[in-house]
Amino acid sequence: MSYPLDIRVLASLEPISAFSATRLRELLDYCHTENIPQGADPFAKNGLMGQSVYLVRGEIELTYQDGNRVVVSANSEWAKHPLGKRQPVIVTAVALSDSQLLRIEDDLLDRMVTWDQFSSHDFVSMVSEPADSESLLDEEGRKRLLSSSMFSAESLKSGPLAHLPTANIGALLKRVEAIAVWEDDVVIREGDEGDYYYLIDTGKAQVTRRVGGVDIELADLKAGDVFGEEALISDAKRNATVTMKTNGVLLRLGRQDFLALLQEPLLRKVGYEQAQQSVNEGAVWLDVRHPPEYRYDRLPGAVSVPLNDIRNAIGVLDKKKRYIAYCQSGRRSAAAAFILAQAGYDVQVLENGLWSVSSAEQ
Repeated sequence: MSYPLDIRVLASLEPISAFSATRLRELLDYCHTENIPQGADPFAKNGLMGQSVYLVRGEIELTYQDGNRVVVSANSEWAKHPLGKRQPVIVTAVALSDSQLLRIEDDLLDRMVTWDQFSSHDFVSMVSEPADSESLLDEEGRKRLLSSSMFSAESLKSGPLAHLPTANIGALLKRVEAIAVWEDDVVIREGDEGDYYYLIDTGKAQVTRRVGGVDIELADLKAGDVFGEEALISDAKRNATVTMKTNGVLLRLGRQDFLALLQEPLLRKVGYEQAQQSVNEGAVWLDVRHPPEYRYDRLPGAVSVPLNDIRNAIGVLDKKKRYIAYCQSGRRSAAAAFILAQAGYDVQVLENGLWSVSSAEQ
């Protein structure tokens, strides 16, 4: 029997529970459920690699490489977390009743958690407006930008800024401009050089291309849609014209800023073996994930400072110590390390995060 999935199920899982209702509804489109009949191996068909897998209905028995057997029920605390993450290797599994698994692509979930955690971080209030800026984007506007369609699940999965390093979020917020536009304004013109990347904050626009002396309509754009990236990435001329159909507000990022922000900033990254040696010599693990993630799955001796609280840790953390920041993939820890390094801390990043660390290595 198949059961419908709704945001109440997602809201009970970690670290997804921290998402807003809007984010939860977005994530629903990227969740896949799998029904497992009693007696079957729940991982025989699709495995666990590259996915966060949750037990959302039923009961399964897991046997680990160290010989331990665990019965996991969907209503247990264990089931709130992804199965098989950095625990001893699962060698056998069997469904003790008809069960249901929820699968989410690891990389997408990690991107969404990273941006969601950063968007609630009061670092936004530290971003000052350049003196010569005419941008309409104030602090509240920047916060709204982080939760806008520009960084929706779809954009984070395949949009032009999908590979924006999280350490560059602050710079993005400083450099993005908001401009007022009016009906019939031509924002970009076919044949011109590429100068800006745009997001429609409010309003509507039309994309046209001239073919045989006639303007052919290619698409209508609405709030949340982006345009202008092709000419910037390919260093080619504009291949279409975008004209406003209504009054509105556009967010824009200059070409040089757009290209520069896609590059990874210089961060001191370290592999697990070297990091553990530093810890043995007095360095401190810094876990920047959400508290439920930390409580469930942390490195021995780690201190919890969630990314969204990182500013509050400045002045509290000991500047005489070395810190090695980690998260699941290295995204959140890179952002945290960048902020702390700017404040004068000696901080490194565990390269590729906990995804690179097996329980055996610990």
